[in-house]
Amino acid sequence: MNIIIADDHELVRSGLSRIVTEEFPAANVQEVPNGTSAEKLIRSGKWDLLIMDMSMPDKTGLEVLKQLRAESIKIPVLIISIHPENQYALRVLKAGGNGYITKDCPRSEFINALKIILTGKKYISQGVAEKLASRFDDIEKEQHELISDRELQVLKLIASGKTVSEIAEELSLSVATVSTYRSRLLEKMNMKNNAELTVYAINNNLN
Repeated sequence: MNIIIADDHELVRSGLSRIVTEEFPAANVQEVPNGTSAEKLIRSGKWDLLIMDMSMPDKTGLEVLKQLRAESIKIPVLIISIHPENQYALRVLKAGGNGYITKDCPRSEFINALKIILTGKKYISQGVAEKLASRFDDIEKEQHELISDRELQVLKLIASGKTVSEIAEELSLSVATVSTYRSRLLEKMNMKNNAELTVYAINNNLN
């Protein structure tokens, strides 16, 4: 069994690798520090599972996942993140991911997710299952579920106090492009300014 662990923090990678090898002693585990390296390694051979951080400096886990699926690479992908499930879990599943867990989850949950995904199924936590079930009811979606992945990224950076110029530099986008994303956010979320976006982000734990 061949497994890739992608995370930009060495201590996290080594910790995850240790847990995986303790549970699956025969596993061949390769560690990489970013999304680009993960993509290259996956294209170089046959792999059974990719365990990947959501927030990496070069490409986010979600961006790597979408790229792999666009290339029809079907490797199972488990995304791990510091962000709560309500922010990204459904987006990951919609993009073709096989599971999403937070980094503060119990070791037993991480192992359970691995075992389920390695059988060819998707791992869905109780919270995500309830969220999916609610979609069949006539419950109005939360506003941040209506925006794109990039718009969510911009929203969170606005809420952190960054200017349009600072956001553009961090995301390697033009100032005009970031301004367009901001305008779309205000329109989609029916808000007037950055202050309202920031209050919404704080109230919904979008940090």
